[in-house]
Amino acid sequence: MTFTTREFPLPGLWALHSYYTLYPYAPDGSGRILVAGCDLASQTVKVLVLDRNGRVQHQFGKVPATASFWHTGLWQSWSPDARFVYYQDGTLKAPKVVRHELSSGNQVVVNADLEGIPPSGEPGISCPHGMLYAAGYGDDVYKPQDAPVPFQARDDHGISSVTFDPPQEKLVLSVRQILQQHPQRDRILAADAQVRQQYGDDDGVTLMAYCVRWNPAGDRFLFYFGNHVAAPKLRGEPKLGWVFTADRAMKSIHLALDVSAGRRGVHWGWQPDGERLIGYGSHPDDPARMCLSEVRFDGSDYRMLSEHRSGGHPSVSPADDDLIVTDEGIPGGGAVVFISRKTGTEVGRVPLKKFIGDHEPPGRNALRVCHHPVFNQTGDRVLCNSLPGPDATLVEISL
Repeated sequence: MTFTTREFPLPGLWALHSYYTLYPYAPDGSGRILVAGCDLASQTVKVLVLDRNGRVQHQFGKVPATASFWHTGLWQSWSPDARFVYYQDGTLKAPKVVRHELSSGNQVVVNADLEGIPPSGEPGISCPHGMLYAAGYGDDVYKPQDAPVPFQARDDHGISSVTFDPPQEKLVLSVRQILQQHPQRDRILAADAQVRQQYGDDDGVTLMAYCVRWNPAGDRFLFYFGNHVAAPKLRGEPKLGWVFTADRAMKSIHLALDVSAGRRGVHWGWQPDGERLIGYGSHPDDPARMCLSEVRFDGSDYRMLSEHRSGGHPSVSPADDDLIVTDEGIPGGGAVVFISRKTGTEVGRVPLKKFIGDHEPPGRNALRVCHHPVFNQTGDRVLCNSLPGPDATLVEISL
């Protein structure tokens, strides 16, 4: 494959698009791009709407930079009609979601968390993002005091509905309810008993629901459930993790993947058909090895797509079911990689700068980015994050 690339520099701003599971390109076909940019001196972030040539059309917001920003921006996302932009405000412990109307500048603020509005529009469905960071995401430090809700208050956190008319957040599926209907409930309760024996009757496994990700139609989402990152390492908890899928009304919930101890799995998202997931999972020949894989939303038809095992952020072109894009770290930087589904082999590569210095620094900070490659809606361009100098910059790859 051959490519052309171009940068969208924003002088004085450390800028990136949001997560690779959210389209940064406007859904109206205008080519506009949604970006979040930080002034490093003031450590404040704003949202910007760029035209297809990278010129700023709108800018708004004044949000304090948190650890989350350096990874996923402000989770800025488009409404289905491109009338509104949604973005995160506040802090990880006390989050807010803002709905900004582009034509008028009118805003609605909700005391809630939201990792992007669904492609089908309001209401939003979300888990408290701050729980993930309190559990050690990004820095492997377990800090339960930073959680927006205590981990063991299992009736008070889980999956919530976020509305803007009226502005409110409502818990609709708690961690305890997920546990009660979990197919491996006995396994979790046994782990609970093990942890309580060590830490006391008021403690238990660091269970949470996290990482809501929508399919392109917005009629199904996936979420993770388990004890992420630091708790198994620092507290000796048995590592527990599953990927579930649900319909929008949460009437039909399926266990799609087990990524508990002894099994690998990371960065699962939807394919364009809205039926299959793609991510890095356990190798069919050895569950402890990782490979690029897919599975249906109901947990059936798991199979390896490629031996590629970077653990990056894979997705499939909406215009070509054979074409997969992902990313990886390489000595001195990173790369965006294109893979053929049919052969499982690499068919193209674009090296990009990923960090400042000789080695990639740990944690979420201004010295590193994740490329997070994402196709546009027509599959002829891929937008990525890059760090060629002190300021992160968007890079667009044209196929």
